[in-house]
Amino acid sequence: MPIRIADNLPARRTLEAEGVIVMGETEAARQDIRPLRIALLNLMPDKITTETQVARLLGATPLQIELKLVRLSGHVSKTTSAGHLAEFYSPFSAVRAERFDGLIVTGAPVETMDYGEVTYWDELRQIFDWSQTHCHRLLTICWGAMAALAHFHGVPKHALGAKAHGVFDHVNRAPASPWLRGMSDVVPVPVSRWSEIRAADLPAGLAVLLDSEEVGPCLVEDPAHRAIHMFNHLEYDTLTLDTEYRRDGERIVPRHYYPHNDPAQLPRNTWRTHGHQLFGNWINEVYQTTPFNLDDIG
Repeated sequence: MPIRIADNLPARRTLEAEGVIVMGETEAARQDIRPLRIALLNLMPDKITTETQVARLLGATPLQIELKLVRLSGHVSKTTSAGHLAEFYSPFSAVRAERFDGLIVTGAPVETMDYGEVTYWDELRQIFDWSQTHCHRLLTICWGAMAALAHFHGVPKHALGAKAHGVFDHVNRAPASPWLRGMSDVVPVPVSRWSEIRAADLPAGLAVLLDSEEVGPCLVEDPAHRAIHMFNHLEYDTLTLDTEYRRDGERIVPRHYYPHNDPAQLPRNTWRTHGHQLFGNWINEVYQTTPFNLDDIG
């Protein structure tokens, strides 16, 4: 089934070229069904790349998805054009009265800062609280996941001595979990961060679903907040880590990523299937449990 996005969103051309079925507003209106409403709070500087990565995974699920792109109201992006934001993104202040079947919160390049130093920390905390009354399910990614655990549970993040960068094997600790249905015993996951969450800091009620001996927890279930928190990046494209490596002056070679650890060789994507599986499982759980009447959400 298709994902419903704006006709002229840049991601549309990319996804159509990959064979992902996309649908415009006019076509969607002809289908007599209620699509799942998923809001994406995109905190990344390169918003077009991130929105494409997430739309790709949502578009591969067997349900019609209406993707709503959301930005912070009190923060102005310096790296995405004002025209793109004005055309495709709604500020949180404009959608706070709406209800969504799911909310996805991305990472942000602020993880070396204390939460209180982040200029939009107060608004983000409001959004996390809003998600509990206006969104049925919550999925957070990287710094967004760390921020959610700090807000809801007071879980600290710890600075790393060196950047965790590469593709690391993670052990599936809960193969019977609906979030990990169909996933392998060992799951390779791209990692790109300067800080970490430690399992020893997690309070009772939270469950680690995926973790790695090298880089710690990857996926944590938070039932009390109808959320899963992913500290790594199953949504990444094949060349995302390579792009970061080149951007950062080729200082830190991503581990377990290039064949023979040679940056001159093209990397192989070993996580794509697991990314589709995780997002598909999340959408399935949203669909199975969300109220049909949007007003009943929350």
